[in-house]
Amino acid sequence: MQTTNCNNYGFIPQTGFVRQRTLMPCLPFSHATLWRRVSAGTFPKPVKISAKITAWKAEEIREWINAQNDLA
Repeated sequence: MQTTNCNNYGFIPQTGFVRQRTLMPCLPFSHATLWRRVSAGTFPKPVKISAKITAWKAEEIREWINAQNDLA
């Protein structure tokens, strides 16, 4: 089982895209809260890679994690 510690970048690539199932173990909130935060503008917006695939830019996720760590 992976930790929810957002300091763990082991499964987030330096560049490229991250799907939701890969992203969720790093976040301290639920799927529903993720989408609420996206809608509120407090979490990076995903991009549509195809009609059925949505992902986040890895660089933006890393920046968001670093910003959260700076607030702590």
